[in-house]
Amino acid sequence: MDTKRLILFVIFSFSILMLWDSWQRDNKPAPTPAAVAQQAEDGSVPQAAKSSSPAANQASLPVETGFRLQSAERINVDTDLYKASIDTIGGDLRRLELREHKDDNDLSKNFLLMDDQSTPMLYVAQTGLIGNDLPTHKATFTSESTNYQLAPGADSLDVRLTWKGDNGVEVDKIYTFHRDSYAIEVSYQIRNNGEAAIDPSVYYQIVHDNQSHQGSYMMPTFTGGAYFTEADKYKKLSFSDMSKTNLSKNASDGWVGLVQHYFVSAWIPQDGLAREFYSKKLSDNIYSIGSVSHIGPIEPGQTSELKSRLYAGPQTQADLQSVAPGLEYTVDYGWLTVIASPLFWVLSSIQKLVHNWGVAIILLTILIKLAFYPLSAASYRSMANMRELAPRLQRLKEQYGDDRQKLHQAMMEMYKTEKINPMGGCLPILVQIPVFIALYWVLLGSVEMRHAPFVLWIQDLSAIDPYYVLPILMGATMIIQTKLNPKPADPIQAKVMTIMPIVFSVFFFFFPAGLVLYWLVNNILSIAQQWHINRNTERAAAKKKGNARR
Repeated sequence: MDTKRLILFVIFSFSILMLWDSWQRDNKPAPTPAAVAQQAEDGSVPQAAKSSSPAANQASLPVETGFRLQSAERINVDTDLYKASIDTIGGDLRRLELREHKDDNDLSKNFLLMDDQSTPMLYVAQTGLIGNDLPTHKATFTSESTNYQLAPGADSLDVRLTWKGDNGVEVDKIYTFHRDSYAIEVSYQIRNNGEAAIDPSVYYQIVHDNQSHQGSYMMPTFTGGAYFTEADKYKKLSFSDMSKTNLSKNASDGWVGLVQHYFVSAWIPQDGLAREFYSKKLSDNIYSIGSVSHIGPIEPGQTSELKSRLYAGPQTQADLQSVAPGLEYTVDYGWLTVIASPLFWVLSSIQKLVHNWGVAIILLTILIKLAFYPLSAASYRSMANMRELAPRLQRLKEQYGDDRQKLHQAMMEMYKTEKINPMGGCLPILVQIPVFIALYWVLLGSVEMRHAPFVLWIQDLSAIDPYYVLPILMGATMIIQTKLNPKPADPIQAKVMTIMPIVFSVFFFFFPAGLVLYWLVNNILSIAQQWHINRNTERAAAKKKGNARR
């Protein structure tokens, strides 16, 4: 394989690997289907969890046709991290702004994670109790106040909602917001003041549309369901999967939620509580994913308390790992997680020293380049030797014409005489490709890059360079690299190699600035290394010719 084919091979191999990796991330096998019951039940309320008591299995559920999200009085909550809105219908979390994260397009506004008013976005967190006429997410709660605020110096804030049933049962639903934490505690206190035992189930679910948070055409991102158990580990569930089959997964641990680029919402039921993860298609473009669990009998005069947590916030590695096992996998690096996770650790460690994510990207790129220097040197040395042989190879082609067998034999003899391995430049490059792809996903998926400034006009490493300076410079470096490589003798291949940098540069015009910065620095270092090796090879070849003349 000569150099021109080697270069084409590496470029196309890299492109195929990138496409395959993206396909793998977004086309996981569908989960085990559950039987779809043919019944006229409220589709947004799940069935009661299985129990040995007939009371729990005889839950009378509301009936409706189509999905409707009812609304009543709103309860506003202000904390150091959130501006939240809770509806007294069901005690749903209907609106959630993240104070520490800004809107994609307007930095004067907070990032809106959940909302029940925007179009097309519908994104709410619901809970409810099933059985014995207990409050589902359609029941009406009351609250002592409509405005709650985390007091200065306070570590937590409780928002209590109350429901009273005709059967003597009273239920308090309590949201507990903690300072400096995206994990919200959601508790139920169930007091059975009636004359008969009750045997309820509890469910936690997230309702979301299938149209919002889908990324751009050039940079599509995954938005959909996800769950984690110790047995099955992390699984993703696309909306297309949900439309085909309902998820039904029994587990004794884990969490279930919804992931999108940079952010995640996940319900984490109480430890030790058996649960069934489920998903449902509620309407043409509205889906729910959640967990349902059997609580157990509550006798007359008894009180039962049940706790859960809702993580709703950014995919910050440190926060995710501290909340629940497996939640850190929502920062999905795909099949290269084993490489990507250490790369992110090194990148974040550098950032803590330099306090600039752009500088950290540059320094990490230099470290990776140094680590692969021997392999890169071997590759560039092989290319340089092939470049020196290019005129002689051209003469062989002219000499043997269309006799490809004799041409091949002559070329092999020349390689053997000059002690050059034409494949010498291939393996070193292929070894580095997984690392490059892993770093690509690290930079693409890290919320830490979102609205992170670099220098001058680049104030958001997760956004496109507003003046396209980095993509233009990146295209220039690719052209320089092409000039340093042996020029293909075939005119068609020569044109392909000339056009290739321009084509790749067009793609980088739509890439986040952080990714382009990484590729630009890597190209500059590669040019320096390749130029140095080419110069030494040329000197060695000139010296060899001089000695031959003597």
